Amino acid sequence: MNRDTLRQLMPIVTLVVLVVLVAAFQPSFVNPATLLGMASDTATLFVLGMGVTFVIMLGGIDLSIQSVASLASVAVALLITPLGYLAFPVAVLVGALAGLLSGIAHVQLKIPSFIATLAVGGVAAGVALLLADAQAITLGEVERGYVGWITGTSLGIPHEVLIALVVLALGTVVQHYTAFGRYSQAIGAGEPAAHAAGIRVGLHKTIACMLSGAAAGLAGAILAGRLASGSPTLADQLLLPAIAAVIVGGTAITGGVGSVWRTLVGALIITVVRSGMTFLNVDIFIQQSVFGAMLVIAVALTIDRSKIPIVK
Repeated sequence: MNRDTLRQLMPIVTLVVLVVLVAAFQPSFVNPATLLGMASDTATLFVLGMGVTFVIMLGGIDLSIQSVASLASVAVALLITPLGYLAFPVAVLVGALAGLLSGIAHVQLKIPSFIATLAVGGVAAGVALLLADAQAITLGEVERGYVGWITGTSLGIPHEVLIALVVLALGTVVQHYTAFGRYSQAIGAGEPAAHAAGIRVGLHKTIACMLSGAAAGLAGAILAGRLASGSPTLADQLLLPAIAAVIVGGTAITGGVGSVWRTLVGALIITVVRSGMTFLNVDIFIQQSVFGAMLVIAVALTIDRSKIPIVK
């Protein structure tokens, strides 16, 4: 078994080992109810990470996703009364628009992706604070009648899990059966070669940013349904876990290698670590530190140093 194969299998092996270790200390960890609860928790994280996977595969990064998700939750809370179910696709469109702005700033203005998306995230956070008057907006009883497609269950399976599976299927189709998906990996593997081959690199980067924003908008809508509220800070703690899920799953931060399936595995690892620490009574404030350490280790294992001969 060569080194690349081992690298691809490592996230799956890590996931299995983590589940076995936690279950050895707390057998209730593998109860069906607990596993379904973890699957529901994973769903939102995966949706958020799925979109940014395409940006990272291109060799970029999107640091606006948590602010865009929070803005989308505010949009749902404000629009669900006048628009009903239409508030949810509007939230996704809000996210896509934020992604478009990031793409324009990155591609047209030649601003590095981390600066462009960080700036757009700041704008999204400011707009969310303004619209919500810097406070959470709680959904009333009537409004909560519109979120059953998120909070309900079918055949015992939470709808959030079903939504994540639909997103996974769509992401797989986009990656493997569209020109955008194929070119994304080609651009990430070697942007100068992609330019020479006639690939419209700027267009694909903009599309990736829009896809990441739309996924963040959907994640924000799911959060609004789950928590029956919208807030300018609702997703503030999800940026590091979402980026960690993508990298831990095996998508290289330098681009060219990765998939939405790897992000799913990475999201499951993050959820198992978080839930495992809760089961083992680990202080909740240590979790962010653990995710940060996991991100450093994952980057060290997946980074292609030939693309960055000088680390700045």
